[in-house]
Amino acid sequence: MAPKMPTPVQVGSVTDKQLTITWSDGHRSNYSWQNLRINCPCAACRGEFGYRPPRLTAQNIPPTIRAMSMGRVGAYALRFSWSDNHDTGLYTFNLLRNELCECEECVRSRSAQAPASD
Repeated sequence: MAPKMPTPVQVGSVTDKQLTITWSDGHRSNYSWQNLRINCPCAACRGEFGYRPPRLTAQNIPPTIRAMSMGRVGAYALRFSWSDNHDTGLYTFNLLRNELCECEECVRSRSAQAPASD
């Protein structure tokens, strides 16, 4: 049996300078609004099937970007409505916890797992 995916037990507010999530395993994740928006997982931002848009960067998304609202989608994701009127991305708990967390521990762990570039 696969281990149970941690779920949020406490989620910060869109009025905070950054988003903080405390997970059921005790981990506390931090996210900048800009990085969350840059990493939007929707088809318009990431692509689908034969469509691959240019990857979003800090040049495309201003540091002043903010989530205007957020809400849970079932028991597996969060959805944000952004100040640039974008609102189609579903940020799964797996994506938030394992790929986008910006805490020192997670950044260090992902760096250690990244393949070396030639």
